[in-house]
Amino acid sequence: PDVVVVRGERLPFWSAFARVAPCGMGLTLASIGYGTLTTFVTLYYLERGWAGAALCLSAFGVCFIISRLLFVNAVNRFGGYAVAVSCMATEVLGLSLLWLAPSPAWALVGAGLTGFGLSLVYPALGVEAIKQVPSSSRGAGLGAYAVFFDLALAIAGPVMGAVAVHLGYASIFGVAALLALSGVGLTLVLARRR
Repeated sequence: PDVVVVRGERLPFWSAFARVAPCGMGLTLASIGYGTLTTFVTLYYLERGWAGAALCLSAFGVCFIISRLLFVNAVNRFGGYAVAVSCMATEVLGLSLLWLAPSPAWALVGAGLTGFGLSLVYPALGVEAIKQVPSSSRGAGLGAYAVFFDLALAIAGPVMGAVAVHLGYASIFGVAALLALSGVGLTLVLARRR
């Protein structure tokens, strides 16, 4: 069948970017934890004298996938903002456990909760971000929204590296938890404004 062409005025990219930016900033704040974990968890384990950093990364990845499979309809059922807040709160808990972990077992639990929580943030906030642009500009809106995930990865390495130099590797997970908690606050504000 023919594809339906959505007619209407197309927004310039920067206009679409400005409209999705609030949700995008929430995504950035939540995704810094992902960049932090994947970049620094092996160094964190080395600093602590622990073995098994690969298991920590695996716990993150497996829980990320399990969450996506278990809650595939959550955004449609509960709404993007509600799912994003729940997921970011779970991520905050996981990152806090990584920060305060007294043993590798607790670090594994923290990494798993981080993956479990982060898994639906991108689609949950993405649904809300795309609502901010007209149908004819959804491609530009989605492209602009994706930039915020890339921004998180670009920020995580240098910023958390600087934090680690001054405060140690454990502290970077505390900072990432605070940033994700800021994302929870921002998302709650956005949900109320809607």
